[in-house]
Amino acid sequence: MPEAELADVEVSDQQLTFAEFLEHVPPNTWRQVVDLRRGSEGSRQLSTPDIRLHCDDDGCGGERFYSYIGSRNGFVGQSLRLFLDYRCKNCGRSSKVFPIFASATTGFAGNVLKLGEFPAFGPYTPPRLVSLIGPDRDVFLKGRRSESQGLGVGAYAYYRRVVENQKDRLLDEIIRVAERVKSGDEVIDTLKAAKQETQFSKAVASAKGVIPETLLIEGHNPLTLLHSALSEGLHAKSDEECLQLATSIRIVLQELAEKASAALKDHAQLTTALSRLMNRT
Repeated sequence: MPEAELADVEVSDQQLTFAEFLEHVPPNTWRQVVDLRRGSEGSRQLSTPDIRLHCDDDGCGGERFYSYIGSRNGFVGQSLRLFLDYRCKNCGRSSKVFPIFASATTGFAGNVLKLGEFPAFGPYTPPRLVSLIGPDRDVFLKGRRSESQGLGVGAYAYYRRVVENQKDRLLDEIIRVAERVKSGDEVIDTLKAAKQETQFSKAVASAKGVIPETLLIEGHNPLTLLHSALSEGLHAKSDEECLQLATSIRIVLQELAEKASAALKDHAQLTTALSRLMNRT
């Protein structure tokens, strides 16, 4: 973008550090950065702070510091176009790339546009939740990015599609837990019958009262909670209201995934422990 056109650019009044900008701001958004340049005032050197991101590498699997590994980072005049290459300081394998356009203003400050991000921008999503939703992973992640950018209608629509498409998968996971915790044939048969329902609302009604206690969220049936959020009329809600519903749907799905995983893991550990003890007699 030519410097002459910068006067027409709308920049948010929210001021951030450059690290906050790289970590939290979605692509295609201008922000004011208070520490865009480093060194003496008027320096042409871009600030390249360490940033904290989630590392998906098997050797990490958590929040880690990433450091800039590039070399060129100087302004030409008052502007700069650059691919910022960052790498995890812990494993040294996971990387993140930010194409940016920056314009220096006064002192150390400036305006920055994140042109993109690879891997794609979006908050961390636990692997257990990704496994639970299975084939709709990409749709869910679109909803997650929409939610993180405050796009309520979009996030709600994506999450609603995921839940409705993956009704059978959700019930399969609930059935697995019911079988592991020995809920009884009647409960399991009822859950399997609910899976045969084509509509999510009818499946929820059929499964009411037979969800294993270990999967209840604060005493509530997770399927009932999801149905309550999904039954709201999308067109009758404001974007903010849709965002609140979307966040609720994601939290319930995540909690269901965590509880199911914990129940299956605990049962597997118990089975192993019992087997070891019995084999000693």
